[in-house]
Amino acid sequence: MDWLPLLSTLVGAAIGIVAPLIADRNRWKREDAKEGLRLRLDVYTQYTTTVKVLGESLRALAEREHPSDGERALALRAAFRESGIAIASERMWLIAPQPVVKASNSVFHCLRSICDGYVDGTVAGSPEDRARWEARGKAAAKMRKLMREDLGVGPLTERHSPLLDDQSDLTGQ
Repeated sequence: MDWLPLLSTLVGAAIGIVAPLIADRNRWKREDAKEGLRLRLDVYTQYTTTVKVLGESLRALAEREHPSDGERALALRAAFRESGIAIASERMWLIAPQPVVKASNSVFHCLRSICDGYVDGTVAGSPEDRARWEARGKAAAKMRKLMREDLGVGPLTERHSPLLDDQSDLTGQ
C-alpha cells in the first residue's frame, strides 16, 4: 500500500486547519497591540492635559488676592486635590511602562512642590518660583519625550523647535 497520498492528504488537512488559526492569532495580537497603544495615548493625553490645567490653576491662584494666607492655602490645596491629577497618576501607574511612570511621577512631585511653595508664601514670579517652574518644565519635557517614544511617534521635528525655544524664553523672564 502506498502511504504517500494518504500522508500528503493529512499534512494538507493539518496545514488547512492550522494556517487560519495562526492567522487569527496574529490578527488578535495586532489588534491587542493597537488597543494597548490607544489606551496609552488616552492615558498620556489625560495626564499631560491635567498637568497643564493644574499648573495654570496653581499660578492663577498664587497671583490672585486672598483674604488671608489660610484661605490662599485652602484654595491651592483644593485646586491640587480637585484637578484629577491623583486619578490621572494612578492610571499612569497601571498602564505606562516604568520609564514613563518615573517621569510622570517626577512631574507630579514638581507640581506638588510648586503648590507647597505657594502655600508657604512663595511669591509668583520670584526666583524660587521660577526655579520650581523650570524644574517642572524639564521634567515635563522628559516625560513627553518618553511618551512619544513609547507611542512610536518619534522626536519633535525642527519646525517645532522655535516654539519650544519660545517657551524656555518665557520661563526665563
